[in-house]
Amino acid sequence: MSTVQLYDTTLRDGAQQERISFSVEDKLKIVQKLDELDIDFVEGGWPGSNPKDTEFFAKARNLNLAHSTLVAFGSTRHVGCRAEEDRNLEALLKAKTRVVTLVGKAWDKQVTQVLETTLEENLNMITDSISYLRAKGLRVFFDAEHFFDGYKGNPEYALQAVATAAKAGAECVVLCDTNGGILPQQIVEAIKAVQKASPVPLGIHTHNDAELAVANSLAAVKAGVIQVQGTMNGYGERCGNANLCSIIPTLKLKMGIDCVTDKQLGKLSDVSRYISELANMPHYGRLPYVGDGAFTHKGGIHVSGLMKWEDSYQHINPNLVGNHPRVVISELAGKGSIIFKAKERGLPIPEGKKIEEVLKQIKLLENQGFQYDVAEASFDLLLRRAQPDYQPPFELVDFMIVVEKRRRPPTRGNQEEPLSEATIKVKVDNKVVHTAAEGDGPVNALDQALRKALLQFYPDLSAIRLIDYKVRILEETAGTAAQVRVLIESSDGRENWRTVGSSTNIIEASWLALADSIEYWLIKQAGKA
Repeated sequence: MSTVQLYDTTLRDGAQQERISFSVEDKLKIVQKLDELDIDFVEGGWPGSNPKDTEFFAKARNLNLAHSTLVAFGSTRHVGCRAEEDRNLEALLKAKTRVVTLVGKAWDKQVTQVLETTLEENLNMITDSISYLRAKGLRVFFDAEHFFDGYKGNPEYALQAVATAAKAGAECVVLCDTNGGILPQQIVEAIKAVQKASPVPLGIHTHNDAELAVANSLAAVKAGVIQVQGTMNGYGERCGNANLCSIIPTLKLKMGIDCVTDKQLGKLSDVSRYISELANMPHYGRLPYVGDGAFTHKGGIHVSGLMKWEDSYQHINPNLVGNHPRVVISELAGKGSIIFKAKERGLPIPEGKKIEEVLKQIKLLENQGFQYDVAEASFDLLLRRAQPDYQPPFELVDFMIVVEKRRRPPTRGNQEEPLSEATIKVKVDNKVVHTAAEGDGPVNALDQALRKALLQFYPDLSAIRLIDYKVRILEETAGTAAQVRVLIESSDGRENWRTVGSSTNIIEASWLALADSIEYWLIKQAGKA
C-alpha cells in the first residue's frame, strides 16, 4: 500500500472530550491548519445536533482549502421515519459538503436495546439513508458503530450491516471500535472476515479505552483498510480517540506509507501545539513524536551516548516531525548532561574541576528537594555562579515578614483578612537599600518589597510578573516540619521561565525561587545590553 486516506474528527469526536469546547472561529482555524498538513478528510461536526455546527458549515463554504475535503457527520434516519422526512438527513444536505459520514448500528444488542427496534428495521435505516444521500449526489462514508463488539457477539449480523451499507452505495465502510476495548489480533480477524464477505473499501475508527487505539489502527492498515480516522493529540470522549499525531509519523517513517510529504510531517509538532492552544488544553509533554518529553533525556548515560551518536537513545530524528531533543538536569545527570545543556542554552561551560563541583552541587540540592528539570532558569544560574568572575545583580542582607490578624482593623469590607508585611534589605553595588511592602500574603509581600528595593536600580523590572506559584510537600509524614518545594513561573510578556526553591521553611523556599526568578531576568537583560 502506497498511501492511506487520513480522516480527522477532532472537531466532532475530539470535541466530545471533557473541558473542550471549540468556537466556530476555532473550528475554521483548525480546518485550515489541517489542510496545511494534507489531511484528506476533515469532519467539521454534526450539523443536525446544534446551532454552532450549523453556523460552522455555513461559514466553512468560504474556506479556500488546497487539499482537505470537508465532511459533515450525521446518523441514519430515525426509526419509523422516511429518509426524505428525516431532520438529520435534511441538515446534512443543508451543510452542502460533497462528502458526508453516516453512523449506523452494527451490533445487534445496540439495535434492540438502545435503538429499541428490530434488526431488519436497522438494516432498512442504513439502506434508506445512504441511498437517499447518494441520490442527491453526495459521497457517503458509513461508520459501522460498535462493529467489532458486534462481530464478537453476532458476526453474521455485523457483516450483514456492512454488506447492506456497501450495497446501498457507501464509498467506504469504516469499522468502529466504539467502546475501545478490542485487541489488535481481534481487529485483524474481523477485517479479514469483512474482506471475504464484501469487496467494499474499509476504514478504521478506534477509541483508546484499553490504550490500544493507535496499535489497532496500524494493525488495521496492515490488514488492508484504506482510511484511518482519528483526532489530533488523541482528543476524544473518555480515554480519547486514535491519535493522528502518532499514526501519521508511524505510517510514514515506520511503515513506508507516504500519507503526507516530508515538509508536512515537519509541521506536525507545531500543528499539535496549535490545536491544543485553541482547545485551551495544556500540551501533554509525554505525547509520542510531538510532546516536549518525546525526545527528552535525563539519565547521564543516555546523554553521554546522545552526544556521541544522536540515534543512540532516539527512535527517529526529532527534526522529522518538527520536534527537537532536550536534556534535563537532575541527580541522574553526568558531566555530559551539563555540557550538553550548557551548549543548548548558550551558557558558559564550567572548566576543569568546576564542572564536577557543579554536578556534585546539583545532586546535593536535588537530595534537599530542588528539581532542575522543571526549573531551567535556576539551573542557568548554577552554571553562571560557577564562573569565577560572576557578579550577582543584587544580594540579600536580610528580610523579615509579619503576618497578623488582630492588630489593625479590617480594611476590606467586614472580612478580617490577615495582613502580610515584608521588610527587606538588599545590597546593589555596595549600596544597601532597606524597604517594606504589604501584600495579599507573605510571598506576595516579599515579592513587592524586593521589587520596591530594586526598581530604583533596574526600572525595567516592572515588566516581570509572577504567573504561577506551586508548593509541594515532599515528605508528608514529617507534618509541618516537612521539606517543601516551591516552583515559580514568571514572565516579562515575551518569555516565560521557571525557578525553584526548597526548604523546611515555606517562606525561605519561596524566597529562593523568587530571587532566582528576578536574578535570572536581570542577567539576561544585562547580556542583551
